[in-house]
Amino acid sequence: MAAKYKLVIVRHGESEFTLKSLFCGFGNDADLSETGAKEAIHSAELIKAEGIEFDVAYTSVLKRAIKTLYLIQEELDCHWLPVIKSWRLNERHHGALQGLSKSEMAEKYGEDKVKMWRRSYHVRPDPLEKTNERYCFNAKPYAGMDQSMIPDCESLKDTVERLLPFWYDEIAPAIKCGKRVLIVAHGNSCRSLVKFLENVSDDDVINVEVPQGIPLVYELGEDLRPVKHYYLGSEAELAAGKAKQINQGKPNFKGY
Repeated sequence: MAAKYKLVIVRHGESEFTLKSLFCGFGNDADLSETGAKEAIHSAELIKAEGIEFDVAYTSVLKRAIKTLYLIQEELDCHWLPVIKSWRLNERHHGALQGLSKSEMAEKYGEDKVKMWRRSYHVRPDPLEKTNERYCFNAKPYAGMDQSMIPDCESLKDTVERLLPFWYDEIAPAIKCGKRVLIVAHGNSCRSLVKFLENVSDDDVINVEVPQGIPLVYELGEDLRPVKHYYLGSEAELAAGKAKQINQGKPNFKGY
């Protein structure tokens, strides 16, 4: 089957929470770190070197993804690009883990348990109580929403299920119309897209890592299934980016 469409997915650059190895989720509007800004610019340089252009971009309502997209637009000189923001592309809600240290949780509960919390498909962490100071869904991005739609914790399965309506209603129709699409999202919203597009099994998705700031290109057929997919950048870059994500869940990780 010949490729007809092209889609590019970029995970936002390192955030201030990533820098400290904290669970950075749905309600943590963490900013980009200095390294994260450089990663965003580097992703744009890789896109530019490949000669890829866009007609529309999609991102979440969280500043680390929005700023990553802005820096990509800045580098590509495409400030005119229409940008659609949706909470459905937000990071997964890590529940009661939100804002806590991944490394400290690994020391307390074990590396395998933290990996299950971070990467498994069905496991949800404990919910975050509305009385908790880390509960921040009264923020402006969610003020007009039906509050029953806002989760207090999510598994990756939950993230896939709240993301897919946006794929079917917004992104897929744009691709089918011939628009060249860029998605800038988060670790687990990107993993959700990878699972869906590549039909990754529930068991195998635990080993799927999407590195920050390295564009993932999908060449799609008429049915929007991948004919080919690949990361831009070198193999060494890709390996280092994936290792960076894995190391955050280790007990001895002390931050970058």
